Amino acid sequence: MPSDLIPPPARMAPAAPRPAPGRRTRVFALPEARWAAAALVLFLIALPLQLTGSPAWSWGLLYAAVYVTGGWEPARAGLTALREKTLDVDLLMIVAALGAASIGQTMDGALLIVIFATSGALEALATARTQDAVRGLLDPAPDVATRLSDDGGESTVPTRDLVVGDTVLVRPGERVGADGRVLSGVSEVDQSTITGEPLPAAKQAGDEVFAGTLNGTGALRVKVERDASDSVIARIVAMVEEASRTKAPTQLFIEKVEQRYSLGMVVATVAVFLVPLAFGADLTASLLRAMTFMIVASPCAVVLATMPPLLSAIANAGRHGVLVKSAVVMERLGQVDAVALDKTGTLTEGTPHVADVRPVPGSGLTEDSLLALAAAAEHPSEHPLGRAVVDAARTRGLSVADLRDFTSTPGVGVTATVSGRTVTVGAPARLLDRDDDTATADAAEIATDLEAGGRTAVVVLLDEVPVGVLGIADRLRPDAAATVAALTGLTGATPMLLTGDNPRAAVRLAAEVGIPGAEVHAGLLPQDKVEAVRRLEARGRRTLVLGDGVNDAPALAVAHTGIAMGRAGSDLALETADAVVVRDELAAVPKVIALSRAARRLVVQNLVIAGVFISGLVVWDLAGDLPLPLGVLGHEGSTVIVGLNGLRMLRDTAWTTRSTT
Repeated sequence: MPSDLIPPPARMAPAAPRPAPGRRTRVFALPEARWAAAALVLFLIALPLQLTGSPAWSWGLLYAAVYVTGGWEPARAGLTALREKTLDVDLLMIVAALGAASIGQTMDGALLIVIFATSGALEALATARTQDAVRGLLDPAPDVATRLSDDGGESTVPTRDLVVGDTVLVRPGERVGADGRVLSGVSEVDQSTITGEPLPAAKQAGDEVFAGTLNGTGALRVKVERDASDSVIARIVAMVEEASRTKAPTQLFIEKVEQRYSLGMVVATVAVFLVPLAFGADLTASLLRAMTFMIVASPCAVVLATMPPLLSAIANAGRHGVLVKSAVVMERLGQVDAVALDKTGTLTEGTPHVADVRPVPGSGLTEDSLLALAAAAEHPSEHPLGRAVVDAARTRGLSVADLRDFTSTPGVGVTATVSGRTVTVGAPARLLDRDDDTATADAAEIATDLEAGGRTAVVVLLDEVPVGVLGIADRLRPDAAATVAALTGLTGATPMLLTGDNPRAAVRLAAEVGIPGAEVHAGLLPQDKVEAVRRLEARGRRTLVLGDGVNDAPALAVAHTGIAMGRAGSDLALETADAVVVRDELAAVPKVIALSRAARRLVVQNLVIAGVFISGLVVWDLAGDLPLPLGVLGHEGSTVIVGLNGLRMLRDTAWTTRSTT
């Protein structure tokens, strides 16, 4: 690496720690909230003027301003819908408010505008908080980056100006400015925001890095491979932001009902106005009753019953590391009654550890001496299996001897001189290539036995003679058994294990987490996993597939709902799955299912509240004499109630208290 591109270590100071991201979506940053607030302030100024007998022009102008500030956006939306031959509730509310003003009830119409604008602001706030939670969880790339020119010069540029092919310098402690590949330098990068990995990942020339991840103690030169708008983190955020524009099935049903209901309400309103007139009723009284009927019968609260709970649940899940892509998905999560799990990287951590230490008979080595010998040779290695060996020796408190002449051969293993003797650690297929001696035959038998049990065998040679075999296995997640139990309680059925590993290893691991052998399907190719899921779906089961790799993507796609674990971090998994567990916490899966069910219950609760209010007010207006102000307060009050009720799903207690219900 040219020295002029990287400052010497003494000059490199880690970037100042960034403060924890606060809530970026403030209420008054939303246009809907600003217009609603303006309408409310104008109304609160006009009302006292009217009540104290001020000139009509003073409070009349203020009420007119209320109509404009609070009503122009709903009126625009309603007219747009009308051009598409759709009768929107927003337009009906504006017509009702103008009708009230036309018969001298200016204050009542203004009150309707204020409350209706407030209801719209609440829905916009729920949607915006969803986006805020996602952006707060996935801290975006820095605003600026250090771009390197061909002549070695440096310039600070906004990250949005970086283009594919640019070379950027990432100093220690800085965040990576763009997705790219390391050209030179060695460091460890905390990429937990992308993959969920709790430990920093080693990076060197040829490795991929992601925008927004935090560099460690080394300096890296990175070639940009994706535009800022196409980075992994940008795509994750974009996928979740679609939630605010997606309608859940319940909402779509309500919209269909709303169309018929609204048309019927217009006909009924005309009848409420004309029928009394036909029998000699007063024009003003008939018009007032008709306007009141239109207001109280409008299905505003019904429309708002569905989306706020689902969007709030999405925001809550996002804060806790589960990115649910849409309201449709959030609703469907609560419907699942069967679960199919992948093994590697899902039930297991996806990180290797030493599970078996088997000296070759006659080698004269104990388990500890064999492990210490292998760890000494592997000590400089960056390979995950080598690290697992060294970590195992440290865990046992073994002393690791010094070495020299270390060499590493990709695909074979490592060789080093330890205490004057040559130690080789590597793959049995490459190192046990002859069977003309007993030690080699014994080592091959041990390796075969370990591999049959689902281990990765690593052979150790001392002066080219096999002296032992290590068995490397994936570690079961600490919360795997509890998660399986929680999923069983939620769905009423034990999850199915779908894996490409050998049956013996799969059955053994399944038993550890409480999955019976009958529910284990091993040795599967991707298409076999798809068939297993389709068989469940054909029996009427709404199946949740939980996986982490490219080989799980087909099953994720065909399932009722698919969730990807964040450790995989592949583009295909992100695009195929309906939700992503970014923090890689398996226990979050039953919690998000329970959260979905809680949101669905809240939707039903809201629909009951809305139905009771509308029915009561309609009966009062038709059978008695419902004052317009009370009609406005009752109907729009119910709209505010269901909106606020839906926002209850934003509370942390909605997540932490629901795991088995």
